[in-house]
Amino acid sequence: MAYQEQERLRRLLGGPETAWLLERVRSRIAQGRALDGTLTLAQATEQQRRALERLLGRAPGGGRSVSVRLPELDTVLSLTGPVPDLQAQAESEQLAWQRAHQPLSALAGRPELELWAAEAERSGVVKRLARGDAAAARELTANAAAVLALLPADGVALPVLAARALGDAHALDGDRALTTLVLGAVRALGELPTTSTASAVGRRQAWASVGVALDELSSRVLTLGLEPGLCDDEPAVLTLRRVRRRPPSFAGGTVFVCENPAVVAAAADELGATCPPLVCVEGRPSAAARALLGHLVARDARLAYHGDFDWGGVRIASGVLELPGATHWRYDAESYLAAVQRGLGNPLANGVPSDTIWDPPLRGAIERCGVRVEEEHLIPQLLTDLSDARVGGVRHRQGPAGPTPAP
Repeated sequence: MAYQEQERLRRLLGGPETAWLLERVRSRIAQGRALDGTLTLAQATEQQRRALERLLGRAPGGGRSVSVRLPELDTVLSLTGPVPDLQAQAESEQLAWQRAHQPLSALAGRPELELWAAEAERSGVVKRLARGDAAAARELTANAAAVLALLPADGVALPVLAARALGDAHALDGDRALTTLVLGAVRALGELPTTSTASAVGRRQAWASVGVALDELSSRVLTLGLEPGLCDDEPAVLTLRRVRRRPPSFAGGTVFVCENPAVVAAAADELGATCPPLVCVEGRPSAAARALLGHLVARDARLAYHGDFDWGGVRIASGVLELPGATHWRYDAESYLAAVQRGLGNPLANGVPSDTIWDPPLRGAIERCGVRVEEEHLIPQLLTDLSDARVGGVRHRQGPAGPTPAP
């Protein structure tokens, strides 16, 4: 067809008089429907009728409506350029976004992260962070999965974590989309509220809860009686720098580990300098706590752990009890049920159930009772154990294998 003729038809099709026709036809093609049948416009204006007559070479007609057989327009519409198949585009885009979230499937088997990954997809946070680019989103989730595979960490600096996971020490700098996404997962790991990372202090604490330090001085661990001459009768706070550069000169034996500072304070008040070695992880172990526990295990320490009887406490216990030679300290189904029968605790309102490998019945007991027993409720018993331990009568247990020898 001659260029002049093409231009003439473009002008005819591009005016407001035929806009209704083009809109309907393009919509039909976009939906994957065949170009057959007839389109009718009721109450057509004089200008709309005349434009259609010129386009199709019809004689002037009367009446208020106009009708067009769609096969007549097939050739004409080819001059307007390709019409997208919206259904095919939608299916392709949906598949692209499914692929974009696939790297997070590597988190299967970690319940708290599975729930986070599902919510990240549902809420569209990945799409927002990737600015609607599915390819960029897949790279983002792949990098996040690589970082999360290394968490919780064992007392590592944030740049070191980034370099290990992604080969770039700045990959988790504060202004990166990846950092925002990973911090969401960190909150899930630490069971922290969304607002917990709104401030610089909150972000520092969130990273610390998964064993990552922004620097060597901000990450700390609380101890009592760990090293002779180190504030013998008072709790001592050790920084990550201190643990790394001048760790306690521990000579072996049992180190009691608790979750809450109240236990340390009570032990300092009642036992003072006679308290056996005691470390408090204060919730999720910080980078300093992880580094200290690792150092103690390397020095042949036998860790005995106690914490809150709730799902968060169970996950904290799991991390500590994975260390070589670690055992629980009154942290089993028998101890839990005894506390519940005494009327201790409060309703357990939330949390994701988790296995208790060191004492499998404990999970079932917590699920059945639905009661959260905080460590503070059991301080009298714990102090009795600590008092007995200093003279060789330690009461903590090692599960089915029997009691742990006295230190």
